[in-house]
Amino acid sequence: MTSPRRVPIFDGHNDVLLRLYRRGGTDAPRAFLEGEAKGQLDLPMARQGGFAGGLFAIFVPSTDGAIGPNGETSSQNVSSGALLPPAVELTRAQRAVFSMVSLLLRIERESQGRVRVCRDVNDIQQGLENGVLAAVLHIEGAEAIDPNFELLDVLYEAGLRSLGPVWSRSNAFGHGVPFRCPSSPDTGPGLTDLGKELIGACNRLRILIDLSHLNERGFWDVAAISDAPLVATHSNAHALSPHSRNLTDKQLAAIRETGGIVGVNFATSFLRPDGRQDADTPTELVVEHLDHILKHVGEDGVGFGSDFDGAKIPAGIGNAAGLQNLVEVMRTRGFGETLIEKICFRNWLRVLGQTWGDSRRGVLTPMATINC
Repeated sequence: MTSPRRVPIFDGHNDVLLRLYRRGGTDAPRAFLEGEAKGQLDLPMARQGGFAGGLFAIFVPSTDGAIGPNGETSSQNVSSGALLPPAVELTRAQRAVFSMVSLLLRIERESQGRVRVCRDVNDIQQGLENGVLAAVLHIEGAEAIDPNFELLDVLYEAGLRSLGPVWSRSNAFGHGVPFRCPSSPDTGPGLTDLGKELIGACNRLRILIDLSHLNERGFWDVAAISDAPLVATHSNAHALSPHSRNLTDKQLAAIRETGGIVGVNFATSFLRPDGRQDADTPTELVVEHLDHILKHVGEDGVGFGSDFDGAKIPAGIGNAAGLQNLVEVMRTRGFGETLIEKICFRNWLRVLGQTWGDSRRGVLTPMATINC
């Protein structure tokens, strides 16, 4: 009996750079490349689970470190409404961003060809075809960007191709959603005037704009300004989990109208109706959110945004090594192979190609030539 075919997965969001940054040490790149049985994503886990690449986020942690990128704290569940820390000062944010950019570049340099920082869709496709992990540099929260956007130009040259104007705390560019469940995503003002200028700057550079941590008013501000597909790299359906971080059906319809994409998040807080952080959450809930978003965005507008190393995820997936378990659940639920391929990687590459202006528009070679 033949084993099920492995499908490569391009993922919309992970926080492994934050984990390595907090870990510290000059051997952090080696820890990622060789693995050390910690965290949810490293190169050996990626190889085992078919994780072929994704958006590697840079998140500047708060000074006290009391709250993580998805509202996790040591003392309270996200559903109770974690209090958000104040904005991070520019210079400190820039130091953290430089450190994490350096981490990713050193991982690439020390990988001996096993990892590549990708700047266009052709780079990603070559990685898929050659079994090279395709990493795209993403910033989650623009605290490090100066008001003149000079650093934005520098980071673009370093490989930045995706940016979320805010994390959930407010900054000079806008206001994010707090971590509350149940809650509407309509929680306050949206983009500032400077934030609206940032959207224009990203459009000019063809940098993807991530909507995942923006509140609803900020979402609609971007929709009114941006000429690119609307993208939420790691968000779920508010109709199934009434968390402030999730998207309403009206927002999903707007994403569909622009040919955008939603990366379904594995964080149990955004999967469960009660918003709890609980690894004893069925993997099938991920597929429930996939199915709902498929109905509202269409089969070309759904992918994954795992949140590896940034969230508690269902034990049935566990870490990047368990991604094919999710693929098998999709098959069990009647998803055909063509749709599975779209969700796992083709939809992401289509949207990235359209956003970045790549002439190939994410058109990939047949599946048989892709290694994972």
